[in-house]
Amino acid sequence: MNPLSSARPWPHPAFTVTFDGREIQARPGWTVAAALWAAGITSWRTTRFEGRPRGVLCGIGVCFDCLVTVNDRPNQRACLVPARPGDAIRAQEGTGYAD
Repeated sequence: MNPLSSARPWPHPAFTVTFDGREIQARPGWTVAAALWAAGITSWRTTRFEGRPRGVLCGIGVCFDCLVTVNDRPNQRACLVPARPGDAIRAQEGTGYAD
């Protein structure tokens, strides 16, 4: 038997998270940012004063451009937070709090 015959590109099945109520697929090991990108979503935050769109800039948690609200917790860095089955992710406006 060929050892590669049982190899699969994704060893674990995809799962569902929601982004602003829309279901999207994620895979084990993906960050929230990776799941959003894979779904074609490249902007998920707006700046406080001018409402400019933001998404991933640095990808390593330094710049804070990728902030989202995950399961009602604002200011989560999408590039660092692992996506988990059932996560409710929302776009974030400004600080993520009622200003």
